[in-house]
Amino acid sequence: MNPDQTRLFFLQPFIEEVTELLRSMEDALLALEDNPQGPEALDAVFRTMHTIKSTVDVFGYRSVVDFAHAVETLMEQVRAGRLALTPALIATLFECRDHTARLIDFIVADSEGDTPLDADLRRASDALLARIGQPRRAVFGVSGGLTIAPDVTTTLIDTPTVADGQGQIRFPESRSAYTRYLDLLSLPPDEQVSCIGDLLVGIGALTPAELARALKTQEDASRIATTLDGPPVTRRLGEILIEQGSATPEVIGQAAKTQDAARSRRPEETRQIRVDAQRLGHLIDLVGELVTSSAAIRVMVQRAGIEDMTEVVDGVDYLVSEIRDNALQLRMVPIGDSLSRFRRVVRDASQRLGKAIELVITGGETELDKTVVEKITDPLTHLIRNALDHGIESPEVRRAQGKPATGTVHLNAYHDSGHIVIEIQDDGAGLDTARIRAKAEARGLVKPEDSLSHEDTLRLIFAPGLSTKEEATNLSGRGVGMDVVRRNIEALRGTVDLDSQLGQGTKVTIVLPLTLAIIEGFLVGAGRDQYVIPLAQVAECVELSALDTLKRHGEHYINLRGEVLPFIRLTDLFRNAGERAAGQRESLVVVRFGHHKVGLVVDTLLGELQAVIKPLGKLFERLRGVAGATILGTGDIALILDVAELAAIGQGGRAPIHRKSDLAGRTDATHVET
Repeated sequence: MNPDQTRLFFLQPFIEEVTELLRSMEDALLALEDNPQGPEALDAVFRTMHTIKSTVDVFGYRSVVDFAHAVETLMEQVRAGRLALTPALIATLFECRDHTARLIDFIVADSEGDTPLDADLRRASDALLARIGQPRRAVFGVSGGLTIAPDVTTTLIDTPTVADGQGQIRFPESRSAYTRYLDLLSLPPDEQVSCIGDLLVGIGALTPAELARALKTQEDASRIATTLDGPPVTRRLGEILIEQGSATPEVIGQAAKTQDAARSRRPEETRQIRVDAQRLGHLIDLVGELVTSSAAIRVMVQRAGIEDMTEVVDGVDYLVSEIRDNALQLRMVPIGDSLSRFRRVVRDASQRLGKAIELVITGGETELDKTVVEKITDPLTHLIRNALDHGIESPEVRRAQGKPATGTVHLNAYHDSGHIVIEIQDDGAGLDTARIRAKAEARGLVKPEDSLSHEDTLRLIFAPGLSTKEEATNLSGRGVGMDVVRRNIEALRGTVDLDSQLGQGTKVTIVLPLTLAIIEGFLVGAGRDQYVIPLAQVAECVELSALDTLKRHGEHYINLRGEVLPFIRLTDLFRNAGERAAGQRESLVVVRFGHHKVGLVVDTLLGELQAVIKPLGKLFERLRGVAGATILGTGDIALILDVAELAAIGQGGRAPIHRKSDLAGRTDATHVET
């Protein structure tokens, strides 16, 4: 392994750890704004800088180490009560946190491993260090030490050696030094502690020579007891250190508590292991191929008529299903970690805009595929900035309207029918549909004579370039990025909907699939093709001939136990009708999406299956009503239906989908990316 590979090998886990630490530090600083005396938040900020300083020192970046040490020193003074944690100081700590993140980015980008800081970073470091105060160099501890004068340094250097063997000079620490040791010991250790002596050496309360002497005394006592044929004697290391004057009872007592806390935490920590995301993705892909192969085996056994193999195939299917569920679960993460990042966005925007805004997060425990979480962050950020900038009014305006001076942005997440629903709701000014309509007419998106419902007018906001704002702002621009938000969400096979009332606020609802890899599906046949409907969205199946149907304004409806339900014939939608046998019955598959229901008329019901989602080729990636494709056990290709799009078609009566060729039923690799 060459030096560059070695550096990269150690750098990757460092980046992951520091990223989590900086995120925790940000959460802790936000908590300190609400409660400046919170001990846990103070410890979290101190611990972050202490860990970063220790880790970066391994890579030799002294400028980064010095900056982290200065912030650590500042936090130690706050924890000791020697410095008040004012709002101005918290704001400075936020800047220190952000600057530390930029320093870490510099380390990551430094391919040589020894490049000095650029001028901008160096100036920023110097400016922040000047604001928080440079740490004084002292003999012991961070404060309360003795400054060494130049003449004293010269005298010490010129003093001849007076001892030939190993020796040591120990100055008794001041009371402030012991207080510092107790503060350090009150923090959870960076690593699991196997020996109390190692912990004391790590914080500087004990020298390696003192530890070695105490361990030798402990070993000698045990050996003497064994020689005299007496019972085994193991003296406690802490007692020996106190006896030899190397440590005080207070320090030993706190160290013992820290050691016990670390040991009690070990079982929980050993249950977790970091896995590279690329390896996990490869595992999911292999599981998908295993699902396809398992389905192919079942088809082959059925065609061969080998009944004795049926039980074995059932067992294999069960195991494959378990492997699939567990593999997918590995990639599921609570969405709360991502939603919590927006607390900082709201905090910074509130101060910049001069508004009082509270962010409320619910449903943070809701789990979602990590891949989806990563890709949804940017659209959510844009929507929240729009709410802060264009939605929430200033405190003066809100008071004049009889609203609380503090505006509220509510983030909510929950599961629904195999999907995750994310809601962004504010109690701000709402959207003016009259202005939206006027802007749309000016851009030629609608004609003056066109009749649009309230919902249809609101959807115009997703048109490219449409905005009701005349001037751009630094926070969210003019809002012209809403079309990008829609495209990004639809690229994840999701939907975005909008509801707003002027003067009352706006609610944006995003619906996303839980995973982008494998789903439980329901296979149906319509015309010459087969289709897969996500099983979680299938409400029921009924025979169509037994129901009353109605056609109005070109749209089809059915009376389902007193409920008027729109329905779509898949053969009409995809224009792939084949020859029908005389008297062949049709079935109605009722699917639901959110609060909407729609019926899908099919020719045959073929049963449940596990569908590995394959993306469509570029030629068909914009095919409406289709979310992807899957390879069946027979080797044929079936399209996976997009229930959200079909529900919209059923409700709005859009034009049929014109197919450029017969995709389903063919295994042409140019159409489906395997």
